[in-house]
Parts: sequence; structure tokens; C-alpha cells
Amino acid sequence: MFKRILVPVDGSENALKALEMGVQMQKTTGAELMMLTVFRHHSLLEASMSMVRPDDPQNLDDAMREHAKEIADAAKKAALELGAESPRAFVKNGQPARTIVKFAKDREADLIVLGSRGLGDLEGYLLGSVSHKVTSLADCPVMVV
Repeated sequence: MFKRILVPVDGSENALKALEMGVQMQKTTGAELMMLTVFRHHSLLEASMSMVRPDDPQNLDDAMREHAKEIADAAKKAALELGAESPRAFVKNGQPARTIVKFAKDREADLIVLGSRGLGDLEGYLLGSVSHKVTSLADCPVMVV
């Protein structure tokens, strides 16, 4: 039925529920399980601050990437504890919904399983949730948990 399942994770409780469902789907179908954490700047101020190289070599991009990597690694560990077979975790920078959809298309995902609400921000309330955007943009089926 499914060969590749993508579960976007952001560290939220709903992302963990989606991961649990993704692992169950993997067990049922034998599909490859991929997890994706997307990070991005939340304001023009933060984006401009990341261009400044202070004495501390870690800039905002590096800090956000490292945090996203921690979330992805924790999701991979959780998937293994739930019984997933060979889960893979990825980190990408970009606008969350579009990055998720592009990643799914590039990796030929057959199914995206994601939480109904993530950690979110003000943009989510103004423009609609990431899950809503992904369901609108994705070429493959999307399961919202």
C-alpha cells in the first residue's frame, strides 16, 4: 500500500501522536519511515541578526539548525522505542508547509502523517495551520492526527 511514509515533527505533543501513527502504519505496510524537522526564521529581525557574526561563532541559523537536529534525533529515538524499523530523520530550512511538501515529492513519499496543530506561531493563526497548508499542497495522501 505505502512504500514511504513521511512524518514531519516539531517537538509538539501532536507531532508525537502523528509519529506513533506513522510507526503503526510502517508496521502494517512495511514502508520506509522518514521524519522531517523544518526550521526557519520567524521574523525579519531574527533573519537580519543571523547575518551578524558575533564573537560567538554560533549564529542564529546554527542555533536553530542544532535545535531542529535535537528534535529530529529525539523523534528517531522515539520511533525506535515504538518499534519502528530503520527510521530516518532529516532537518531542512524553509517555510514549513512548502518544505514538507517539496521533501515528500522529492523523496517520493506515498503518505504524510502529521499533527493537527504543532508548536505554531502567530503566522499559523493568521494564515492557517501547517497541516491545513500541507493537505492543500501535497500530491500524496495526508493523514492529520
